[in-house]
Amino acid sequence: MGFFKEFKDDFSQAVNELMPGEDGITEDSALGNDDMVVNTLDDEVDTESELSKLNGLLEHVADAPSVSQSVVKQQQVAELEKEFAAEAAKEQAKSQPKAEPKPEVKAAAEKVQKETVAEEPVDKVETVMEEKKIMNEETMTVANENQVPEVNPNEISDETTVITEGTNIKGDINSNGSVDLRGKISGNVACNGKLTVTGILEGNSNSSEFFADAAKVEGEVNSTGTVKIGIGSVVIGNITASSAVIAGAIKGDIDVQGPVVVDTSAVVMGNIKSRSVQINNGAVIEGFCSQCYADIDVQGLFDEKKGN
Repeated sequence: MGFFKEFKDDFSQAVNELMPGEDGITEDSALGNDDMVVNTLDDEVDTESELSKLNGLLEHVADAPSVSQSVVKQQQVAELEKEFAAEAAKEQAKSQPKAEPKPEVKAAAEKVQKETVAEEPVDKVETVMEEKKIMNEETMTVANENQVPEVNPNEISDETTVITEGTNIKGDINSNGSVDLRGKISGNVACNGKLTVTGILEGNSNSSEFFADAAKVEGEVNSTGTVKIGIGSVVIGNITASSAVIAGAIKGDIDVQGPVVVDTSAVVMGNIKSRSVQINNGAVIEGFCSQCYADIDVQGLFDEKKGN
């Protein structure tokens, strides 16, 4: 405001100098001076009112720029402060060291790692146990192959299972009815009915009746009824039945609760235990014959005769 005040004083002094009759200005000096100022105003000018108007105008003009400049400066200062704060935060983040995990979290992680390492031998033990279990199952399977399947006589069906010629079966067969084997079976056969073999049987058999005609059987023959071995049949294995008629070749022991008939074409290489034995002319037997199931006490008869 000092600048405007000086401007106001200079302007007042200039107006006073221009007014006639003031500050020693005479008509003579005015006439003899080429630079004389001529007053062209008809009426006298109110100097104070004009100065007051000019003073108000100057004050208004002086106040406006000061307000706008202060606002602009404040905005610029705020923007600079924001930029400075952002740069300071980045520098602080770069210079700040990485935070280490808490001791509790670190201890928990080490515990989990130890448990994981400790579980590895358990997996190996489980693997070994599974391998042993598989080996035991295989051993039991091999052992069961030598066992004869059981037959339930209460469940007998009239149906007959036919294994046709040219059919090769590897596995066990269990039937509630009868089985007619014309092909080949590598496995055990169990049936509640009659087992007729005209093919090849490699395994044990269990049936209510057994009949072999020009067949090849390698395995034990168990029957709750009659066993008939026809001409041309070869049986390698023991025979157990209630009665038996032998016309083929047998290499094994014969254990029959009832009578045994050895026909003319029969060849038996084994012992015979039965209630009675009929040996036709021409039969070949290499073994012992015993009628241990007979009703007669043979040993008692000899002891009685010896005492008399």
